[in-house]
Amino acid sequence: MARPRLPTADDILPFLREIDANRWYSNNGPLSQRFQEALRARIASGHLVCLANATLGLALALMAQKPPKGSLCMMPSWTFAASAHAAVLAGLVPWLVDVDPNTQQFLPEAAAELLRHAPGKVGAIMPVMPFGSPMRVANWDRFKSDTGIAVAVDAAAAFDTLMPSRVPAIVSLHATKAFGIGEGCFITSDDGALIEEIVKRANFGFANSREAASPALNGKLSEYGAAVGLAALEVWPYTRAAYRRVATGYRRSLGSISGVSLPNGFGEQWISSTVNVGLPPGSMDRALTALMEAGIGIRRWWGGGLHRHAAFEHFPRMPLPVTEALVATQLGLPCWTDLPDEAISRICSILVDALRAG
Repeated sequence: MARPRLPTADDILPFLREIDANRWYSNNGPLSQRFQEALRARIASGHLVCLANATLGLALALMAQKPPKGSLCMMPSWTFAASAHAAVLAGLVPWLVDVDPNTQQFLPEAAAELLRHAPGKVGAIMPVMPFGSPMRVANWDRFKSDTGIAVAVDAAAAFDTLMPSRVPAIVSLHATKAFGIGEGCFITSDDGALIEEIVKRANFGFANSREAASPALNGKLSEYGAAVGLAALEVWPYTRAAYRRVATGYRRSLGSISGVSLPNGFGEQWISSTVNVGLPPGSMDRALTALMEAGIGIRRWWGGGLHRHAAFEHFPRMPLPVTEALVATQLGLPCWTDLPDEAISRICSILVDALRAG
């Protein structure tokens, strides 16, 4: 299904030697500072901090905005489990809502309408950029300004597409992402005071002293993670080109097949480490059977939505017809940087034959 490729030992070795020479292993060391600055320049962000992983990053971005404890965190059910786990870690209650059928995203205009039907006080909102698809994050700036409600964007897979704004966006650097370092994340925002608050809460609540000034966690990125990140940045243009080739191969084979859809602009304007295709209603079982019998890895990435997970099924939710439709039609296909063109053609041929058999 996926074969991540991070920088090699030889790529990382010069940075590891710097760590040996510095004898500085964590706590915002020189490699971490350099990695953050390089990311900030690439993303064109006003402020940026790297942390240990994206689940902690989401929780800290929420905590730093101080939503009332026990209040609702409005979020789409169409997302990965980490979104809800992070809200719970921040002391909030996930409220699961539906997404827009065209973008698979939870939009600010829908959030504004849903506020009138909330089953309790809404303290925060977590929009999601599904599989890295582009989002007009600035629209959430206006929403936050108008309502005063905390907003944290789950941009886990959006390294290639994120456009920074004032609301914090959390990008995962997990090994499975297009730009991965093993484990890690960064949070970006044009609000410098908010990033400073996140930094404090990611370091035991310390701010220029050894006194814990606020509830906090330990979420710092180590120098070793930064070493992998610096090595990965050096080869990012090649990594991106490799993922684009894979995406283009799938688009070439599937783009003209009736009833099959790929995300808008995928492989043309943006890339991701996942390939998710929309299938015609009622065809999922045929597709799964044909691909699995051929020994091809597939993934229904988000299962049945958060509301189907045992850990979250008791949380309040709205009707979820779009989410249910996506669960029934969205299928993840194999994707990695050196997936051969012939393999892509074979995968698509098997899929198309299965769909036409119906």
